[in-house]
Amino acid sequence: MKDDMRRPPRGPKAPAKPGASRQAPRRTPARQGEPRPERRPENFVSQSARRVALEVLLEVSLQDAYASLALSKHLQGPIFLSERDKRLVTELVYGTLENRIRLDYMIDCYLERRELAPVVRDILRMGAYQLFFLDRVPDMAAVDESVKLARARAGESYTGLVNGVLRTMLRERSRVVYPRPDEEPARYLSVMFSLPPFLAQRLIDAYGPSVALEIAKYRDDEHPMVLRPNLERTTIQDFERFLQSNHIAYAPGTVSGAYRVTQPGEMTARPEYRQGLFSIQSESSMLAARALCARPGQSLLDACAAPGGKTAVLAEAMHGTGRVYAWDLHEHRVALIRAAAQRLGLDNVRPMQRDASMLREDLIQTMDGVLLDAPCSGTGVMLSKPDIKYRQSAESVEALTQTQGRLLDTCSQYVRPGGLLVYSTCSILPEENAERVRAFLESHPAFRPAPLGELLPERLRPLEQDGMVQLLAHRDGMDGFFIARMRRVEE
Repeated sequence: MKDDMRRPPRGPKAPAKPGASRQAPRRTPARQGEPRPERRPENFVSQSARRVALEVLLEVSLQDAYASLALSKHLQGPIFLSERDKRLVTELVYGTLENRIRLDYMIDCYLERRELAPVVRDILRMGAYQLFFLDRVPDMAAVDESVKLARARAGESYTGLVNGVLRTMLRERSRVVYPRPDEEPARYLSVMFSLPPFLAQRLIDAYGPSVALEIAKYRDDEHPMVLRPNLERTTIQDFERFLQSNHIAYAPGTVSGAYRVTQPGEMTARPEYRQGLFSIQSESSMLAARALCARPGQSLLDACAAPGGKTAVLAEAMHGTGRVYAWDLHEHRVALIRAAAQRLGLDNVRPMQRDASMLREDLIQTMDGVLLDAPCSGTGVMLSKPDIKYRQSAESVEALTQTQGRLLDTCSQYVRPGGLLVYSTCSILPEENAERVRAFLESHPAFRPAPLGELLPERLRPLEQDGMVQLLAHRDGMDGFFIARMRRVEE
Protein backbone atom coordinates (compact mmCIF):
# COMPACT_ATOMS: atom_id res chain seq x y z
CA MET A 1 0.00 0.00 0.00
CA LYS A 2 1.13 3.51 -0.71
CA ASP A 3 1.11 6.78 1.18
CA ASP A 4 -2.18 8.64 1.01
CA MET A 5 -4.66 10.56 3.11
CA ARG A 6 -4.22 9.65 6.75
CA ARG A 7 -6.16 10.24 9.93
CA PRO A 8 -5.62 9.86 13.67
CA PRO A 9 -6.59 6.35 14.78
CA ARG A 10 -9.21 6.49 17.50
CA GLY A 11 -9.12 4.50 20.69
CA PRO A 12 -11.99 3.13 22.75
CA LYS A 13 -14.29 5.05 25.13
CA ALA A 14 -14.07 5.59 28.87
CA PRO A 15 -13.88 2.61 31.22
CA ALA A 16 -17.55 3.07 32.25
CA LYS A 17 -18.34 1.64 28.81
CA PRO A 18 -16.33 -0.96 26.86
CA GLY A 19 -12.79 0.24 26.18
CA ALA A 20 -10.41 2.89 27.51
CA SER A 21 -10.48 6.68 27.49
CA ARG A 22 -9.25 8.87 24.68
CA GLN A 23 -9.00 12.50 23.73
CA ALA A 24 -11.66 14.30 21.74
CA PRO A 25 -10.59 15.93 18.46
CA ARG A 26 -9.11 19.39 18.93
CA ARG A 27 -10.34 22.51 17.22
CA THR A 28 -8.57 23.96 14.23
CA PRO A 29 -8.87 27.79 13.95
CA ALA A 30 -10.62 29.01 10.82
CA ARG A 31 -8.29 30.35 8.15
CA GLN A 32 -8.58 33.96 7.10
CA GLY A 33 -11.55 34.43 4.79
CA GLU A 34 -13.15 31.10 5.76
CA PRO A 35 -16.79 31.31 6.98
CA ARG A 36 -16.91 30.88 10.74
CA PRO A 37 -19.42 28.32 12.00
CA GLU A 38 -21.90 29.32 14.66
CA ARG A 39 -20.93 28.53 18.25
CA ARG A 40 -22.28 25.15 19.28
CA PRO A 41 -22.36 23.09 22.44
CA GLU A 42 -19.19 21.06 22.90
CA ASN A 43 -21.13 17.80 22.46
CA PHE A 44 -22.98 18.87 19.30
CA VAL A 45 -22.74 16.64 16.23
CA SER A 46 -24.63 17.92 13.19
CA GLN A 47 -27.06 15.73 11.28
CA SER A 48 -25.22 16.79 8.11
CA ALA A 49 -22.01 15.34 9.52
CA ARG A 50 -23.77 12.05 10.26
CA ARG A 51 -25.32 11.92 6.80
CA VAL A 52 -21.98 12.48 5.11
CA ALA A 53 -20.31 9.89 7.32
CA LEU A 54 -23.03 7.37 6.46
CA GLU A 55 -22.58 7.93 2.72
CA VAL A 56 -18.86 7.25 3.06
CA LEU A 57 -19.48 4.08 5.07
CA LEU A 58 -21.97 2.85 2.48
CA GLU A 59 -19.51 3.42 -0.35
CA VAL A 60 -16.94 1.36 1.54
CA SER A 61 -19.34 -1.49 2.34
CA LEU A 62 -21.33 -1.57 -0.92
CA GLN A 63 -18.92 -0.30 -3.56
CA ASP A 64 -15.63 -1.50 -2.03
CA ALA A 65 -14.44 2.12 -2.07
CA TYR A 66 -11.28 3.13 -0.25
CA ALA A 67 -12.28 5.05 2.86
CA SER A 68 -9.66 7.76 2.41
CA LEU A 69 -10.73 8.52 -1.16
CA ALA A 70 -14.46 8.39 -0.43
CA LEU A 71 -14.00 10.60 2.62
CA SER A 72 -11.95 13.16 0.69
CA LYS A 73 -14.60 13.28 -2.05
CA HIS A 74 -17.49 13.83 0.35
CA LEU A 75 -15.68 16.39 2.50
CA GLN A 76 -15.25 18.46 -0.65
CA GLY A 77 -18.84 17.79 -1.77
CA PRO A 78 -21.88 20.08 -2.00
CA ILE A 79 -22.90 19.83 1.70
CA PHE A 80 -21.27 22.67 3.64
CA LEU A 81 -19.44 21.40 6.70
CA SER A 82 -17.51 23.47 9.19
CA GLU A 83 -13.96 22.42 9.95
CA ARG A 84 -15.24 20.98 13.21
CA ASP A 85 -17.89 18.94 11.43
CA LYS A 86 -15.30 17.67 8.96
CA ARG A 87 -13.24 16.37 11.85
CA LEU A 88 -16.33 14.70 13.27
CA VAL A 89 -17.15 13.06 9.93
CA THR A 90 -13.60 11.71 9.85
CA GLU A 91 -14.00 10.46 13.43
CA LEU A 92 -17.29 8.71 12.70
CA VAL A 93 -16.05 7.08 9.50
CA TYR A 94 -12.70 5.82 10.73
CA GLY A 95 -13.88 4.99 14.23
CA THR A 96 -16.77 2.92 12.91
CA LEU A 97 -14.54 1.13 10.40
CA GLU A 98 -11.78 0.52 12.92
CA ASN A 99 -14.22 -1.19 15.30
CA ARG A 100 -16.63 -2.74 12.77
CA ILE A 101 -16.34 -6.40 13.80
CA ARG A 102 -16.70 -5.56 17.49
CA LEU A 103 -19.67 -3.30 16.76
CA ASP A 104 -21.36 -6.04 14.75
CA TYR A 105 -20.72 -8.52 17.56
CA MET A 106 -22.38 -6.14 20.03
CA ILE A 107 -25.31 -5.29 17.75
CA ASP A 108 -26.03 -8.92 16.92
CA CYS A 109 -26.57 -9.65 20.61
CA TYR A 110 -29.69 -7.46 20.44
CA LEU A 111 -31.18 -8.67 17.15
CA GLU A 112 -33.68 -11.47 16.68
CA ARG A 113 -32.33 -11.99 13.17
CA ARG A 114 -29.04 -10.67 11.91
CA GLU A 115 -29.90 -10.03 8.25
CA LEU A 116 -30.18 -6.26 7.80
CA ALA A 117 -30.17 -3.91 4.84
CA PRO A 118 -26.63 -2.44 4.52
CA VAL A 119 -27.84 1.09 5.21
CA VAL A 120 -29.52 -0.02 8.44
CA ARG A 121 -26.45 -2.01 9.50
CA ASP A 122 -24.20 1.03 8.96
CA ILE A 123 -26.59 3.33 10.85
CA LEU A 124 -26.54 0.91 13.80
CA ARG A 125 -22.76 0.60 13.64
CA MET A 126 -22.30 4.36 13.66
CA GLY A 127 -24.86 4.78 16.44
CA ALA A 128 -23.25 2.10 18.59
CA TYR A 129 -19.82 3.63 17.97
CA GLN A 130 -21.07 6.96 19.34
CA LEU A 131 -22.64 5.25 22.36
CA PHE A 132 -19.72 3.07 23.38
CA PHE A 133 -16.56 4.66 21.94
CA LEU A 134 -17.20 8.40 21.55
CA ASP A 135 -17.29 10.38 24.78
CA ARG A 136 -18.42 13.75 23.50
CA VAL A 137 -21.89 12.75 22.22
CA PRO A 138 -24.64 12.26 24.87
CA ASP A 139 -26.26 8.85 24.69
CA MET A 140 -29.78 10.05 23.94
CA ALA A 141 -28.53 12.44 21.28
CA ALA A 142 -26.72 9.58 19.56
CA VAL A 143 -29.88 7.45 19.64
CA ASP A 144 -32.25 10.21 18.48
CA GLU A 145 -29.99 11.33 15.66
CA SER A 146 -29.53 7.72 14.51
CA VAL A 147 -33.32 7.37 14.36
CA LYS A 148 -33.57 10.54 12.27
CA LEU A 149 -30.91 9.18 9.97
CA ALA A 150 -32.81 5.91 9.60
CA ARG A 151 -35.99 7.80 8.76
CA ALA A 152 -34.19 9.87 6.10
CA ARG A 153 -32.13 7.10 4.49
CA ALA A 154 -33.95 3.82 5.16
CA GLY A 155 -37.58 4.78 5.68
CA GLU A 156 -40.02 5.13 8.56
CA SER A 157 -40.39 1.36 8.93
CA TYR A 158 -36.81 1.06 10.23
CA THR A 159 -36.94 3.80 12.87
CA GLY A 160 -38.42 1.49 15.50
CA LEU A 161 -35.72 -1.12 14.97
CA VAL A 162 -32.87 1.40 15.21
CA ASN A 163 -34.41 3.07 18.26
CA GLY A 164 -35.12 -0.23 19.97
CA VAL A 165 -31.72 -1.80 19.37
CA LEU A 166 -29.70 1.22 20.48
CA ARG A 167 -31.79 1.89 23.59
CA THR A 168 -31.69 -1.77 24.59
CA MET A 169 -27.92 -1.76 24.14
CA LEU A 170 -27.75 1.04 26.70
CA ARG A 171 -30.11 -0.63 29.18
CA GLU A 172 -28.93 -4.22 28.92
CA ARG A 173 -25.19 -4.11 28.44
CA SER A 174 -24.74 -7.43 30.18
CA ARG A 175 -26.11 -9.23 27.11
CA VAL A 176 -22.73 -8.83 25.46
CA VAL A 177 -20.36 -11.56 26.60
CA TYR A 178 -16.96 -11.32 24.93
CA PRO A 179 -14.65 -14.26 24.14
CA ARG A 180 -11.99 -14.99 26.76
CA PRO A 181 -8.36 -14.55 25.66
CA ASP A 182 -7.22 -17.64 27.57
CA GLU A 183 -9.88 -19.87 25.98
CA GLU A 184 -10.21 -18.48 22.43
CA PRO A 185 -7.20 -16.23 21.77
CA ALA A 186 -7.79 -15.79 18.03
CA ARG A 187 -11.52 -15.12 18.45
CA TYR A 188 -10.75 -12.70 21.28
CA LEU A 189 -8.38 -10.73 19.06
CA SER A 190 -10.86 -10.83 16.20
CA VAL A 191 -13.83 -9.54 18.18
CA MET A 192 -12.17 -7.11 20.58
CA PHE A 193 -9.90 -5.47 18.00
CA SER A 194 -11.97 -6.02 14.84
CA LEU A 195 -9.56 -8.26 12.98
CA PRO A 196 -10.82 -10.77 10.41
CA PRO A 197 -10.55 -14.21 12.07
CA PHE A 198 -7.91 -15.48 9.61
CA LEU A 199 -5.74 -12.42 10.31
CA ALA A 200 -6.03 -12.79 14.08
CA GLN A 201 -4.82 -16.37 13.77
CA ARG A 202 -1.99 -15.41 11.38
CA LEU A 203 -0.70 -12.82 13.87
CA ILE A 204 -0.74 -15.36 16.70
CA ASP A 205 1.05 -17.92 14.52
CA ALA A 206 3.69 -15.39 13.47
CA TYR A 207 4.36 -13.53 16.72
CA GLY A 208 2.82 -15.56 19.53
CA PRO A 209 -0.27 -14.60 21.59
CA SER A 210 1.30 -11.83 23.69
CA VAL A 211 2.92 -9.91 20.83
CA ALA A 212 -0.13 -10.43 18.64
CA LEU A 213 -2.21 -8.83 21.39
CA GLU A 214 0.15 -5.85 21.54
CA ILE A 215 -0.06 -5.44 17.75
CA ALA A 216 -3.87 -5.66 17.78
CA LYS A 217 -4.55 -3.31 20.65
CA TYR A 218 -1.99 -0.61 19.82
CA ARG A 219 -3.39 2.86 19.22
CA ASP A 220 -1.45 6.08 18.69
CA ASP A 221 -3.73 8.86 19.94
CA GLU A 222 -1.43 11.60 18.63
CA HIS A 223 -0.56 9.94 15.31
CA PRO A 224 1.63 12.83 14.14
CA MET A 225 1.98 13.79 10.52
CA VAL A 226 5.52 13.31 9.23
CA LEU A 227 7.12 15.96 7.00
CA ARG A 228 10.32 15.64 4.99
CA PRO A 229 11.95 18.83 3.68
CA ASN A 230 13.04 18.89 0.04
CA LEU A 231 16.68 19.89 0.44
CA GLU A 232 16.87 20.69 -3.26
CA ARG A 233 14.62 23.70 -2.57
CA THR A 234 15.20 24.58 1.08
CA THR A 235 17.58 24.01 3.96
CA ILE A 236 17.03 22.38 7.34
CA GLN A 237 17.37 25.79 9.01
CA ASP A 238 14.87 27.49 6.71
CA PHE A 239 12.42 24.61 7.03
CA GLU A 240 12.53 24.76 10.82
CA ARG A 241 12.03 28.54 10.67
CA PHE A 242 8.95 27.91 8.49
CA LEU A 243 7.53 25.54 11.12
CA GLN A 244 8.29 27.92 13.96
CA SER A 245 6.91 31.01 12.25
CA ASN A 246 3.65 29.17 11.51
CA HIS A 247 3.39 27.90 15.11
CA ILE A 248 3.55 24.28 14.01
CA ALA A 249 4.69 22.08 16.90
CA TYR A 250 7.32 19.61 15.76
CA ALA A 251 9.83 17.10 17.01
CA PRO A 252 12.62 15.26 15.18
CA GLY A 253 11.57 11.83 13.93
CA THR A 254 13.41 8.58 14.47
CA VAL A 255 14.61 8.78 10.87
CA SER A 256 17.03 11.60 10.10
CA GLY A 257 15.39 14.43 8.17
CA ALA A 258 11.90 13.48 9.36
CA TYR A 259 9.78 15.95 11.35
CA ARG A 260 6.81 14.80 13.38
CA VAL A 261 4.16 17.51 13.63
CA THR A 262 0.92 17.42 15.61
CA GLN A 263 -2.33 19.23 14.76
CA PRO A 264 -0.74 20.85 11.68
CA GLY A 265 -3.94 21.68 9.83
CA GLU A 266 -4.21 21.32 6.06
CA MET A 267 -0.53 21.18 5.15
CA THR A 268 -1.23 20.45 1.49
CA ALA A 269 -3.08 23.77 1.22
CA ARG A 270 -0.04 25.79 2.28
CA PRO A 271 1.91 27.64 -0.42
CA GLU A 272 5.15 26.12 0.85
CA TYR A 273 3.79 22.66 0.06
CA ARG A 274 2.67 23.71 -3.42
CA GLN A 275 6.13 25.22 -3.96
CA GLY A 276 7.69 21.83 -3.24
CA LEU A 277 9.53 22.75 -0.05
CA PHE A 278 8.45 19.57 1.73
CA SER A 279 6.67 16.24 1.35
CA ILE A 280 4.31 14.33 3.63
CA GLN A 281 5.71 10.84 3.99
CA SER A 282 5.94 8.11 6.61
CA GLU A 283 9.30 7.36 8.20
CA SER A 284 9.05 3.71 7.17
CA SER A 285 8.65 4.76 3.56
CA MET A 286 11.70 7.01 3.79
CA LEU A 287 13.80 4.13 5.16
CA ALA A 288 12.78 1.84 2.31
CA ALA A 289 13.87 4.38 -0.31
CA ARG A 290 17.11 5.23 1.47
CA ALA A 291 18.05 1.54 1.55
CA LEU A 292 18.84 1.87 -2.16
CA CYS A 293 21.65 4.38 -1.38
CA ALA A 294 20.90 6.61 -4.35
CA ARG A 295 23.92 8.55 -5.61
CA PRO A 296 24.34 11.24 -8.30
CA GLY A 297 24.48 9.96 -11.85
CA GLN A 298 22.89 6.57 -11.24
CA SER A 299 20.09 4.86 -13.14
CA LEU A 300 17.44 3.62 -10.72
CA LEU A 301 14.05 1.95 -11.05
CA ASP A 302 11.14 2.41 -8.66
CA ALA A 303 9.03 -0.44 -10.00
CA CYS A 304 5.69 0.16 -8.21
CA ALA A 305 6.12 3.83 -7.59
CA ALA A 306 2.78 5.63 -7.13
CA PRO A 307 2.10 8.05 -5.59
CA GLY A 308 5.80 8.90 -5.82
CA GLY A 309 7.07 9.47 -2.29
CA LYS A 310 9.94 7.00 -2.52
CA THR A 311 10.71 8.14 -6.06
CA ALA A 312 11.15 11.66 -4.67
CA VAL A 313 13.58 10.46 -1.98
CA LEU A 314 15.71 8.81 -4.65
CA ALA A 315 15.59 11.72 -7.10
CA GLU A 316 16.40 14.33 -4.46
CA ALA A 317 19.43 12.31 -3.31
CA MET A 318 20.73 12.39 -6.91
CA HIS A 319 20.64 16.22 -7.04
CA GLY A 320 19.04 16.47 -10.46
CA THR A 321 21.42 14.02 -12.13
CA GLY A 322 20.93 10.49 -13.44
CA ARG A 323 17.50 8.97 -13.94
CA VAL A 324 14.80 7.53 -11.71
CA TYR A 325 12.39 5.45 -13.77
CA ALA A 326 9.07 5.40 -11.92
CA TRP A 327 6.54 2.81 -13.08
CA ASP A 328 2.99 2.09 -12.11
CA LEU A 329 0.31 -0.15 -13.56
CA HIS A 330 -2.42 2.51 -13.81
CA GLU A 331 -2.24 5.77 -15.73
CA HIS A 332 -4.14 7.76 -13.09
CA ARG A 333 -1.51 6.72 -10.56
CA VAL A 334 1.31 7.59 -12.94
CA ALA A 335 -0.26 11.04 -13.05
CA LEU A 336 0.27 11.25 -9.27
CA ILE A 337 3.99 10.51 -9.72
CA ARG A 338 4.23 13.08 -12.49
CA ALA A 339 2.49 15.73 -10.35
CA ALA A 340 4.74 15.03 -7.36
CA ALA A 341 7.89 15.31 -9.46
CA GLN A 342 6.69 18.56 -10.98
CA ARG A 343 5.76 20.05 -7.58
CA LEU A 344 9.16 19.13 -6.13
CA GLY A 345 11.13 20.22 -9.21
CA LEU A 346 12.59 16.76 -9.88
CA ASP A 347 13.52 16.77 -13.55
CA ASN A 348 15.39 13.47 -13.31
CA VAL A 349 12.19 11.44 -12.77
CA ARG A 350 10.80 9.48 -15.71
CA PRO A 351 7.22 8.33 -14.94
CA MET A 352 5.74 5.58 -17.10
CA GLN A 353 2.66 3.37 -17.13
CA ARG A 354 3.97 -0.16 -17.06
CA ASP A 355 3.21 -3.59 -15.65
CA ALA A 356 6.35 -4.30 -13.63
CA SER A 357 5.75 -8.06 -13.82
CA MET A 358 6.33 -7.98 -17.62
CA LEU A 359 10.02 -8.12 -18.49
CA ARG A 360 11.66 -5.41 -20.62
CA GLU A 361 14.60 -7.24 -22.14
CA ASP A 362 16.30 -4.00 -23.22
CA LEU A 363 16.72 -3.05 -19.53
CA ILE A 364 18.24 -6.31 -18.29
CA GLN A 365 21.23 -5.57 -15.98
CA THR A 366 21.15 -1.84 -16.75
CA MET A 367 20.06 -0.45 -13.37
CA ASP A 368 22.34 0.53 -10.50
CA GLY A 369 19.46 -0.20 -8.16
CA VAL A 370 15.84 -1.34 -8.16
CA LEU A 371 13.27 -0.57 -5.50
CA LEU A 372 10.29 -2.92 -5.44
CA ASP A 373 7.66 -1.68 -2.99
CA ALA A 374 5.35 -4.57 -3.79
CA PRO A 375 1.56 -4.77 -3.63
CA CYS A 376 0.70 -6.29 -0.25
CA SER A 377 -1.99 -6.86 2.36
CA GLY A 378 -1.34 -3.49 4.00
CA THR A 379 -1.50 -5.06 7.45
CA GLY A 380 1.19 -2.70 8.71
CA VAL A 381 -0.96 0.39 8.15
CA MET A 382 -4.31 -0.84 9.49
CA LEU A 383 -4.36 1.95 12.07
CA SER A 384 -4.48 4.74 9.53
CA LYS A 385 -6.39 2.75 6.88
CA PRO A 386 -8.75 0.46 8.82
CA ASP A 387 -10.78 -0.60 5.78
CA ILE A 388 -7.69 -2.46 4.51
CA LYS A 389 -8.14 -5.32 6.97
CA TYR A 390 -11.62 -6.14 5.65
CA ARG A 391 -10.33 -6.44 2.08
CA GLN A 392 -8.05 -9.36 2.85
CA SER A 393 -8.61 -13.09 3.19
CA ALA A 394 -6.39 -16.15 3.34
CA GLU A 395 -6.93 -16.54 -0.40
CA SER A 396 -6.09 -12.91 -1.22
CA VAL A 397 -2.87 -13.04 0.81
CA GLU A 398 -1.84 -16.21 -1.04
CA ALA A 399 -2.53 -14.46 -4.36
CA LEU A 400 -0.47 -11.48 -3.23
CA THR A 401 2.52 -13.66 -2.36
CA GLN A 402 2.39 -15.15 -5.86
CA THR A 403 2.35 -11.64 -7.37
CA GLN A 404 5.23 -10.58 -5.15
CA GLY A 405 7.24 -13.58 -6.30
CA ARG A 406 6.65 -12.76 -9.97
CA LEU A 407 7.62 -9.13 -9.44
CA LEU A 408 10.83 -10.11 -7.65
CA ASP A 409 11.74 -12.56 -10.41
CA THR A 410 11.22 -9.92 -13.11
CA CYS A 411 12.57 -6.78 -11.45
CA SER A 412 15.72 -8.49 -10.17
CA GLN A 413 16.80 -9.00 -13.78
CA TYR A 414 17.25 -5.24 -14.21
CA VAL A 415 19.96 -5.01 -11.52
CA ARG A 416 23.47 -4.79 -12.87
CA PRO A 417 26.31 -6.81 -11.25
CA GLY A 418 27.19 -5.08 -7.99
CA GLY A 419 23.85 -3.27 -7.95
CA LEU A 420 21.21 -3.28 -5.23
CA LEU A 421 17.70 -4.71 -5.05
CA VAL A 422 15.43 -3.44 -2.27
CA TYR A 423 12.16 -5.23 -1.57
CA SER A 424 9.62 -3.62 0.76
CA THR A 425 6.01 -3.95 1.84
CA CYS A 426 3.72 -2.30 4.36
CA SER A 427 2.78 -5.76 5.64
CA ILE A 428 3.60 -7.48 8.91
CA LEU A 429 2.86 -11.01 7.66
CA PRO A 430 5.99 -13.22 7.31
CA GLU A 431 4.70 -14.97 4.18
CA GLU A 432 4.81 -11.64 2.34
CA ASN A 433 8.12 -10.59 3.81
CA ALA A 434 10.98 -12.68 5.21
CA GLU A 435 9.61 -15.94 3.81
CA ARG A 436 9.19 -14.36 0.38
CA VAL A 437 12.77 -12.99 0.40
CA ARG A 438 14.29 -16.27 1.57
CA ALA A 439 12.49 -18.12 -1.21
CA PHE A 440 13.80 -15.57 -3.72
CA LEU A 441 17.40 -15.85 -2.51
CA GLU A 442 17.25 -19.62 -2.62
CA SER A 443 16.18 -19.59 -6.27
CA HIS A 444 18.41 -16.64 -7.32
CA PRO A 445 21.99 -17.43 -6.23
CA ALA A 446 23.30 -14.31 -7.98
CA PHE A 447 21.88 -12.24 -5.10
CA ARG A 448 23.13 -12.02 -1.52
CA PRO A 449 21.76 -10.21 1.54
CA ALA A 450 23.23 -6.71 1.84
CA PRO A 451 23.29 -5.48 5.46
CA LEU A 452 21.45 -2.24 6.14
CA GLY A 453 23.74 -1.32 9.03
CA GLU A 454 24.03 2.43 9.57
CA LEU A 455 21.27 3.11 7.06
CA LEU A 456 18.93 2.27 9.95
CA PRO A 457 18.48 4.59 12.94
CA GLU A 458 20.57 3.33 15.84
CA ARG A 459 17.67 2.03 17.93
CA LEU A 460 16.37 -0.05 15.00
CA ARG A 461 19.68 -1.71 14.14
CA PRO A 462 19.24 -4.65 16.56
CA LEU A 463 16.12 -5.63 14.59
CA GLU A 464 18.03 -6.39 11.38
CA GLN A 465 18.58 -10.00 10.35
CA ASP A 466 20.33 -10.95 7.09
CA GLY A 467 19.69 -7.58 5.46
CA MET A 468 16.02 -7.62 6.50
CA VAL A 469 14.11 -5.58 9.07
CA GLN A 470 10.48 -5.93 10.15
CA LEU A 471 9.06 -2.76 11.70
CA LEU A 472 6.05 -2.95 14.04
CA ALA A 473 4.01 0.11 14.94
CA HIS A 474 3.50 -0.70 18.64
CA ARG A 475 7.21 -1.34 19.19
CA ASP A 476 8.93 1.03 16.78
CA GLY A 477 6.63 4.06 16.68
CA MET A 478 6.18 4.07 12.92
CA ASP A 479 4.12 2.23 10.31
CA GLY A 480 4.45 -1.52 10.19
CA PHE A 481 6.84 -2.12 7.30
CA PHE A 482 9.29 -4.67 5.93
CA ILE A 483 12.57 -3.84 4.15
CA ALA A 484 15.04 -6.29 2.60
CA ARG A 485 18.26 -5.24 0.88
CA MET A 486 20.09 -7.53 -1.55
CA ARG A 487 23.07 -7.13 -3.88
CA ARG A 488 23.80 -8.87 -7.18
CA VAL A 489 27.26 -10.37 -6.95
CA GLU A 490 29.95 -9.17 -9.30
CA GLU A 491 30.53 -11.50 -12.22
